[in-house]
Amino acid sequence: MGVGHGFAVALLVCGSAVLLLSVLALVVLPTPYSRLHALAPASSLGIPLICLALALDAGGGREAVKLLFIGGLAALSGPVLAIVIGRTMAREGEIPTEIPTDIPTDVPKEPPT
Repeated sequence: MGVGHGFAVALLVCGSAVLLLSVLALVVLPTPYSRLHALAPASSLGIPLICLALALDAGGGREAVKLLFIGGLAALSGPVLAIVIGRTMAREGEIPTEIPTDIPTDVPKEPPT
């Protein structure tokens, strides 16, 4: 087992941890917008880390280039898709109607002069 393989395993573990934490947040968070926010690290960090680990372990060549392309595509398209889904949810009326209880409602509209 060489240094490159060890580094690939470390990247794979980090990418898997990011994906697992995103799944846990997806299960725990209550509102659709917070769930959508929890998916951003999975697409912009978790998948590219796993693709980088696999490309590093595959060595040079076409396989590595394909894996790096897939990871880069996921890193670029994940945030864009999250924005599109969020805007579609807002347009379709998926905005939460209840006000959270921890936000003070007696905040003045204008700062005192």
